[in-house]
Amino acid sequence: MTDKLILRALKGETLPVPPIWMMRQAGRYLPEYRATRAQAGDFLSLCYNPELAAEVTLQPIRRYGFDAAILFADILLICQALGADLWFETGEGPRLSTITTPAELAALKPAHAIHDRLSPVYETVRRLSRDLPAQTTLIGFAGAPWTVATYMIAGRGTKDQGPAHALKAADRATFAALIDLITEATIDYLSEQVKAGAEVVKLFDSWAGSLKGQDFTDFAVKPVAHIIAELKRRHPGLPIIAFPREAGQGYIGFAKATGADCVAIDNSVSPDWAAAHVQRDGCVQGNLAPHHMVSGGPALVEATRAVVQAFRKGPHIFNLGHGITPDADPENVALMIETVRKG
Repeated sequence: MTDKLILRALKGETLPVPPIWMMRQAGRYLPEYRATRAQAGDFLSLCYNPELAAEVTLQPIRRYGFDAAILFADILLICQALGADLWFETGEGPRLSTITTPAELAALKPAHAIHDRLSPVYETVRRLSRDLPAQTTLIGFAGAPWTVATYMIAGRGTKDQGPAHALKAADRATFAALIDLITEATIDYLSEQVKAGAEVVKLFDSWAGSLKGQDFTDFAVKPVAHIIAELKRRHPGLPIIAFPREAGQGYIGFAKATGADCVAIDNSVSPDWAAAHVQRDGCVQGNLAPHHMVSGGPALVEATRAVVQAFRKGPHIFNLGHGITPDADPENVALMIETVRKG
């Protein structure tokens, strides 16, 4: 039996105090992160530098004592490993070479050829597995296929994922083949993270909410279900968290449909609704609105207590409903943690 609180929650245990970590907990709101990123030179250099990537992963653990650390990396590294060009424009975010035709798809590498490019990430995991406190769970992650595909098709982030929806409608065969390639690469990528020491893995489907009807089933549920089934075949007992952000009614039954041990929920749904409709199938992670990390005060305390109260009757991992923003106040993070742990 493990004493790690997050692993206990993921096994379905209802704990008197929920374990807590925070999406993007290693990030720009922390002055120590900004200093390390400056040392690295740029974002991608930081991702591919095991010493510095491990350092920024450890920084919020030292400062706050979260119950889990999540590997510092980016969901788009796998695109680069598959052969796409990837760079970051200052103040604008990621840019990629686009994949919109059968020829462009054929020019990508096979799924099994990603590991040379991603070997620094695996080394970061090994370092973290060695250096984290004994009680801290190490979480690995990847983007879910649909979300990764939206970036590869558009060459950048988009508000409505329009280019991906357009390719899906115009050339479903090419679109589906890209999803399949990302799916297989993601299985291998996460499997290597587990071999390197990740105890839990999480699939981030940041744009799942733009898939509707059968498309949600075909491209948000089925690829994730395949990834989870294969990872659990290779690594029996591996706990897996799935985050189909803004899925709305799609959250209902998502754990059963995919085999996920925990469903992370965003803050567009209420904790009470999620407790009634999602937590009945197992562990739920979430879902304090990230803006409280900026504004703080009594509203932060009240909202934090409301999340804890709503999920108190079942397995729960406390988290935000999305990643913490760069303008957050580190003192508000400390207040949130204190509120969760002291009740």
